Amino acid sequence: MILNYKNSRIHYTVEGQGNTIVLLHGFLESVAMWQDLVADFSKNNQVICIDLLGHGQTDCIGYIHTMETMADAVLAVIDHLNIEKAHVVGHSMGGYVALALAEKQPELFNGLCLMNSTYEADDTARQLIRTRASEMAQQNYEVLVKMSFANLFAPESKATYNVAYEKALQLALQTPLQGYIAAQEGMKLRPHRFDIFKSLNCKKLIIIGKKDRLIASEQILEQIKDTDIAFVEFSEGHMSYIENKSDLSYSLLRFIEK
Repeated sequence: MILNYKNSRIHYTVEGQGNTIVLLHGFLESVAMWQDLVADFSKNNQVICIDLLGHGQTDCIGYIHTMETMADAVLAVIDHLNIEKAHVVGHSMGGYVALALAEKQPELFNGLCLMNSTYEADDTARQLIRTRASEMAQQNYEVLVKMSFANLFAPESKATYNVAYEKALQLALQTPLQGYIAAQEGMKLRPHRFDIFKSLNCKKLIIIGKKDRLIASEQILEQIKDTDIAFVEFSEGHMSYIENKSDLSYSLLRFIEK
């Protein structure tokens, strides 16, 4: 389905009936990443998947897509569908967008899951890496995407899940250059949102991959230990929907339905 938004297209899908689950993909991903999980979730729920700005079949609307700008686009779909309450699951960058959405409209949330994601802002070193990546993207985009994508997986996972890895990589390569750069620049600007997450009046879950090199898991676990934020730790890396698929489906269904 397509929603016209600021003279641009937002692509989204809706499957099933019941309580609403909103799934937000990560950087270099699209609604296609949720395909297997939607089959499980839509048996008893209404599942909405949204292509974020500059990804999948959704257009770019600028040269910097802040997390707030992406959240506004998500909210446009939610309002269009007359959704009042939802569980929201955000993978990686999708988690950043979900937190921006929580700051704008906290009453929407029945639950928020940060899946292989964080509430922390980029530190200076990470911001510099994003700046360099945006510069490199303009020189040799395909090589950069392949390199960036490889870093999302635990080293052995690329061999163990080779077919799924290659399929996800081909989808990543379809992300337009403008979408890549706009998202990188937007992620650099995102603020620290631990207080937003902590104070949100709903169920909260963080999913962590033990071998995830992008998330400071020990620091996060220390910060959340005296809060009502639950966590699940899986054995592999950043791409739980491939590397820990059955564990992920089980954990998310428990989070949504309990």
